[in-house]
Amino acid sequence: MTDSLRFACTGCGKCCTGHHVPLTLSEARQWADAGGQVVVLIEAFVTDGPGMPAEQRDHVLRRSHPVPCGSGEARVSVTFAAFNPGRCRNLDDNDLCTIYEQRPLVCRIYPVEINPHIPLRPESKDCPPEAWQQGPQLIHGTQLLDAGLEALVQASRQADRDDIAAKVAVCQRLGMTTSAVKGNGFTAYLPDMGAFATALSQVAETDGERWTLHVENEALVSDLQAWGMQTTSEPPVYYAFIGF
Repeated sequence: MTDSLRFACTGCGKCCTGHHVPLTLSEARQWADAGGQVVVLIEAFVTDGPGMPAEQRDHVLRRSHPVPCGSGEARVSVTFAAFNPGRCRNLDDNDLCTIYEQRPLVCRIYPVEINPHIPLRPESKDCPPEAWQQGPQLIHGTQLLDAGLEALVQASRQADRDDIAAKVAVCQRLGMTTSAVKGNGFTAYLPDMGAFATALSQVAETDGERWTLHVENEALVSDLQAWGMQTTSEPPVYYAFIGF
């Protein structure tokens, strides 16, 4: 990463194609109400154990929620994302956003990273080279120079923290209680959107829902079981395991 980065959107539409856009809880409701599909991505870790990135401890703890797993406790992070395997459903024929004034928070923040431990690297983005050769200075060193953009980043991080208990409750209500381990992969669910919308409207924590961790690495299975975690390596039926 360079000490200084400039940026100006070229309107190419590439960031709106082939990307599942993380949504806040209220944005997920809006997406569902508009007829969109949501994908649910889940990862888990054990506090100060498997899956816990020590250098990100505070960040991951604040955006996760404790759940019973086996004889122990796991913490899960849940992402509700707009399902966009191709072009975003809100792009018009000229690659312009038809919901620009109401677009999700993450779209407003792009290309800045939400995770404070991930630096912005132009080579990891879809933007053409000229996007990084024009416009105002965006970042100097590690400092984001746009105060308005910084406020949006902080709002997104806070939404992750505020929404996580409700997101876990929705998952439990819909039976989405198998997670991958952070750093090893995600479990991905494509819920029926009618059931998803109903669960969103009836958010309440449920008791007694026990979680399982999908792990295919034998060494990691052994490590997790030593912590009392319940694991499975059976081929998934109702979700996909996306391994790293």
